[in-house]
Amino acid sequence: MNRPMKLFRLAALTAAVFAASQVLATSPIAPAFPTEPPAPGPAPVLTIPTPSVQTLANGLQVVSVRRAGLPLVTAQLVLRSGGEMDPPQLAGLADLTANLLTKGAAGKSAPQIAAAAETLGGSLGAAAGWDESAVGITVTTPKLPQALSLLAAVVRQPDFGAAELKRAQAQAVDDLRLMLSRPTSLASLAAGRGVFGDGAYGHSRSGTPASIARISRADVQQLHDRLYRPDNAILVLTGDITPAQAQQLAQTSFGSWSKPAMPLPVRPAGMRASNLPAILLIDQHGAGQAGVVAAHAAPPRNDADYYVGTVANAVLGGSYSARLNEEIRIKRGLSYGATSRLQSLGDAGMWLAAAQTKNPSAPQVVELMLGEFNRLATTKVDAQELAARKATLIGSYGRSLETSAGLAQQVGELAVYGVKLDEIGKYIAQVQAVTPKQIEAYAHKHLDAAGSKVVVVGDAAQFGDAIRKAHPQAVLLQSNALDLDSPTLQPAATSAVTTAR
Repeated sequence: MNRPMKLFRLAALTAAVFAASQVLATSPIAPAFPTEPPAPGPAPVLTIPTPSVQTLANGLQVVSVRRAGLPLVTAQLVLRSGGEMDPPQLAGLADLTANLLTKGAAGKSAPQIAAAAETLGGSLGAAAGWDESAVGITVTTPKLPQALSLLAAVVRQPDFGAAELKRAQAQAVDDLRLMLSRPTSLASLAAGRGVFGDGAYGHSRSGTPASIARISRADVQQLHDRLYRPDNAILVLTGDITPAQAQQLAQTSFGSWSKPAMPLPVRPAGMRASNLPAILLIDQHGAGQAGVVAAHAAPPRNDADYYVGTVANAVLGGSYSARLNEEIRIKRGLSYGATSRLQSLGDAGMWLAAAQTKNPSAPQVVELMLGEFNRLATTKVDAQELAARKATLIGSYGRSLETSAGLAQQVGELAVYGVKLDEIGKYIAQVQAVTPKQIEAYAHKHLDAAGSKVVVVGDAAQFGDAIRKAHPQAVLLQSNALDLDSPTLQPAATSAVTTAR
């Protein structure tokens, strides 16, 4: 570099430094970073049209919500049946059946179906949950007739080809083995058995390695024949579509779908008596960490106090700043995260808290969880904490409705559980109306210590003695000897749950 250029750059750098110093000298000192979060602002006002409901002659319910502005529509075909309809010893059948819908139908292979959806600018997704199974796609408005035709084909005429079934089973078993190797996942599955017992919600909705291997093509076809029928289905259309258009398109694509003469299968009870102990320890020898789960039975989705439970769960463990995470992670550093969720289903529900921690600290996490359950039922939630938790719920709900797919999911859930569809626009008001007294009463009713089920999975040599000292009734099982398809989690040859020496 020549000397004039060096001098020019030096002069420029000097000038810049001088200018910066002048700005700093004349600018006011920046305020200190706030130590407290700002107070929650006013709740947003949601403007959501009341969903329109129509029914075709074959019994198919058509629900539409118009959201003009963007030429997009989400179409979801939702069944009022899911994993709760899995036959005994065939856990995961409903989920496997739903996943296979897009893997071959009406003469098209899985790649051809995927390509057809992509040509329309969307992608088909299918899955089963509790109480519902769904197939959906989002496309631009002009492509909706073709999208509905494709949706009808995969729902009504699936192939269930042998090769695709074998591939889906292999993938499901791999996923399950990975899931069950995680202490918190295994603890959650066992807690579900503890709460729901031999009821329809007690088994693994995703199945077990043994149950998935037992499923045949005939099983898949039979479940489809029994449950995939228009009088058990809801077509949800959200976005740039009018009720009249929704009815006409539904009639074109699904009007010829015949309602079977046979009645719908009887829905089994979601909850039955459980034979599992209140405190269950599962030894996963050599596990690097322990999964701690505490669960309680909860009311169904159509319970009058559903929103009270929703807010109560938000206070307990529904977000980063909620009580469980505050006590277990923030104050004590015992876990990367502690959460809770309220799962409200058709005729029962479950409240479940979970955290993963070091094996030696599992006993402390158990007591902290039980203590927070008790505190929610015995002490009043202060106004500031309640306002913050409500703001979190309202913000999350608003975000869930930003897309046509999110709106379709929320509307579909209301329809499946028989909740009035105008509730879609009343969520904020219902949440805001919940009082501290209602939360305390709700938690006192549903979180009593006598009804709790605690499951700890990990290297039991590092926590078993301490937990059993505090809870002598605790029972220890070995993870490699579990029968995950049994309500007792033990092979049939084992007559009773026994404690380890």
